[in-house]
Amino acid sequence: MSGVARRTVVSAAGAAGLAAALAACGGGGTEDKGTGTEEQPGATLARTRDIPVGGGKVIAGQGLVITQPKAGEFHAFSSKCTHAGCAVSEVKDGVIVCPCHQSRFDVSDGSVKGGPATAPLPPTPIQVVGDEISLG
Repeated sequence: MSGVARRTVVSAAGAAGLAAALAACGGGGTEDKGTGTEEQPGATLARTRDIPVGGGKVIAGQGLVITQPKAGEFHAFSSKCTHAGCAVSEVKDGVIVCPCHQSRFDVSDGSVKGGPATAPLPPTPIQVVGDEISLG
């Protein structure tokens, strides 16, 4: 048994490894294929009492920032800064703040209040039912 037998064993082992890797990546199972960061419409994102008037709250796991510019008025925007793609980190003094380069966005409409960002935060539809805020 020379090199042929060894090549056969190596090829078989490589094929088995490839098959195992493909099986791990492939579909057909019943596992949840979600990323854990995606919400279905209607799932509660926050409670109205958690969103301060004139401010907001970053919902990091959802990629959203929810604001309440005036009492009872709620808006949601992507939490991804339009300048360099960093996640905004906080909402204070009526602006949504990006920590990377200090871009600031208005809590009422997501418009740029201070650069370097030049484009507004994209809005995300939400709905408020009772005290629950969910994707709309």
